[in-house]
Order: sequence, then structure tokens, then C-alpha cells
Amino acid sequence: MEQFLMPAWTMIPFGIMLLAIAIGPIIAPEKWESNLNKLIVSAILGVPVAIYMIVNGAAVIDPSGLTMATSLVDTVFFDYVPFIILLLALFVITGGIHLSGDIKAKPIVNTLFLAIGFFLASLMGTTGAAMLLIRPVLATNAQREHKMHTVLFFIALVANCGGLMTPLGDPPLFMLFLRGASFTWFASMWAPWLFTGAILLLLYFLADTYYYRNEEWTALSADSRESKSLQLTGKVNFIWLAGVVASVAFLNAGTIPAMGEENAPLYMKYLREIAMLVLMVLSLVTTPRKVRYDDNKYTWAPILEVAALFIGIFVTMAPALIFLKQNAASLGLTHIWQYYYSTGLLSSFLDNTPTAVAFHSMATGLSPDIMASMDANMVAGIPEVLLKAICIGAVFFGSMTYIGNGPNFMVKAIAEENNIDMPSFFGYMIKFSLIVLLPVYVIVQLIFL
Repeated sequence: MEQFLMPAWTMIPFGIMLLAIAIGPIIAPEKWESNLNKLIVSAILGVPVAIYMIVNGAAVIDPSGLTMATSLVDTVFFDYVPFIILLLALFVITGGIHLSGDIKAKPIVNTLFLAIGFFLASLMGTTGAAMLLIRPVLATNAQREHKMHTVLFFIALVANCGGLMTPLGDPPLFMLFLRGASFTWFASMWAPWLFTGAILLLLYFLADTYYYRNEEWTALSADSRESKSLQLTGKVNFIWLAGVVASVAFLNAGTIPAMGEENAPLYMKYLREIAMLVLMVLSLVTTPRKVRYDDNKYTWAPILEVAALFIGIFVTMAPALIFLKQNAASLGLTHIWQYYYSTGLLSSFLDNTPTAVAFHSMATGLSPDIMASMDANMVAGIPEVLLKAICIGAVFFGSMTYIGNGPNFMVKAIAEENNIDMPSFFGYMIKFSLIVLLPVYVIVQLIFL
């Protein structure tokens, strides 16, 4: 059976979609703020791609006999739907947990805050951990004059690097989980995760100690005088959060083979997603409205934004992934470090989820000889060390710019609401990510990859 070769031009809508996400907030912030406008962009770019793939639906695109139509169905119903339901469940459940208080903003206290967020990020997602802790961190440091550096390290540690250890931690990891990596496999990256966290926390502690010693006495006095003990409300949501972790870990074809059968009933194929939706409803029912809507200032806008954008990303990504897999051997990426830095570079300026999926798809098209030269152990269809390079590159480098990962801009916006003068887009890179984060990430590659 003759294989259909995907034309290179089919990658154009995917490129435009990612470019729109990258520059939309910069060149047209007011128009881009509308979720309806984001959905319109997704439709304009995604609908023609879907029509093209449906018209050519019978075309075989893989030696296994996979057709164009099947690829589109798999992308929408078995990639996008599980992806958005996981994010929805985490968004709702973590939105019901509120931490309040204002303790003394000493360097050791601030470092402990960031360390807790770093560890929580893998359990409740980078977005959940960031939204839980950013306001208490800002309240704790409200009386201090120097606090911009705390937000910058918070973005790196809590909103990005901390999420490496489970598929719940960051969206690109969940997508790679769906492609065959087991839930526990992600914990195998504990060494680069712990190394990076330790280095960044040490650098932060040294920086905060320096700034603390240069604070005015009046600021430190006010910080001591206005302190309040920490209080956690909405604790029942930790039960529902544990349920989500268990759903992802155990409700899959690996532990329940019937879920992976081709003719399995719909409820069995989506058993994990059904469980997470039930847990989400339980969170909404059991969390007091005051905690969610008054204390946390909860709105549905962020998750609607993700849903509107990512339907366009997933549809336009479908032919791009096919092209990358079919042409992997001719694209010149044959070394582990190339995948690490290429994934990292694109994850810095584009969304890290489609970036990770694209490079994974490319890696599956490498020749067996090249794969064998990297690592004999295969995970999710590619050499294990190569998958680690893609995961680490996507998660870590998402902190290189404000647009590399979703929580980055959210943390920046909340900081600015609290009258913290945050660096500009390029200022963030010049003052922080290029001189602090990039050297650490290079060391990670030299040691672990």
C-alpha cells in the first residue's frame, strides 16, 4: 500500500497558530484578551486543516496502515479531550484551595516558600502551585522594597522547573504520558530536577539575603509588626487532588487493558476523564463560594482561553506531526543535545506543549541505527535518554520568557497588580533568564544528557 507523503506547506497553519500565541499579547493585547477572538483564530486556521485531512482521509500516512482520518480523530478525541479535561480538573480543584497570611519575609522563609512550591508543582501542576502560593508570597513580602527578584525566581522554580516529576506537573509531560511513558517513569528524572531546584534555590537565597541586608529599617520593622499567621482553607480539595493523581496513575490501558481495546465502549475509553470530571464536580460542591470566588478571585477565563487556543493548536498540529515523523531522518537532528536545545529554544518562545509533542513525533521517525546509538532502552517509542532531553528541555526552558509556559504571564500579572515593577518581555530575558537560568540549564545538559 503506497504511503501518502505529507506536503511541507501543511505545517504553515501550525506555525501561524504558534506565532499568533507568541506575539498576540505583545502587538494587540486588548484584542488578544478576548477568548472569542482566540477561538476565531483557532477556527480560521484549524477548520481548513481539518477539511484537508477529512478530504484525504483514506490516505495511508504510516507503514502501520494509519490513515489521515484516523490521525485527525486520534488527535482531537484522544489527545485534546484528555488534555483539556485534566487541565480543567486541576484548575477547578486547585482553585478551591486558599493560603492566606503574612509572615516575616526573611530570606529563609522566602526560600522555604519557593521550595514548597517547587515540590508541589509536580503534584498539583505548575499552574495550580503557582496560583496557590503567589499571593501569600507577595503578601509576605509586601512591606519589603526589593521583591522583584522573588517573583522572577518564583516563575522559574514554581511555574516551570518544579513540574518535571509527574505527568500532572506540566502539560507537555501529560501529552508524552498519553504517548506511552508510564506515570512512574517521569520520576526517573529526579536527579536533574533536584539538581536544578537546589541550584536555583541556593542562588535565590543568596540574592534575597543580599537584598534583605539592604532593606530600610522601616520596611523590616513594618514587616515584623504587620505579620499574620498562615491559614489554609479549602483543604477538602486535597482529597479530590489525590483522586486526580490516582486517576492518571491507575485509570489507563496499562492497568486496565479493556480501556485500550479498539472496540471498547466509550465510557471505558474515557474512564479516566469521567473520574476526573466527577472529582471536579465534587470540588465545586464541597468548596465554599467565598474561598473560591472571593479569596482566590476565581474566574473561568483562563481555562476557557486554554480550551479556545489548544483546539486550534491540536488540529493544526496534526499534519505537522505527520510531516515531522516522515522526514525526521532528513532534518539533521540526530544527537541528544540537539533535541534538548531545540525543544528548549522553541519552548522558550512558543508554547512548550506542542513543541514537546512535535519533537517526540520527529524522534519516532529516526532510523533504528540512530536510536540504538543513543539508548537501547525505549520509552514511548523513542530512546529513553532522548525522551528525557525533550521533557527537560520543554519544562525547564518554558521559564526563559514570559510566554514559554502559561503560568508565567499569570504570575507576572498578579505581581503587577500588587505594584511590583516587573521587567519587560526582553528585560526579563536580559536581567534574569539569560544570565541566571540559561547557565544552569547548560550545566544540566553537560551533566545529565
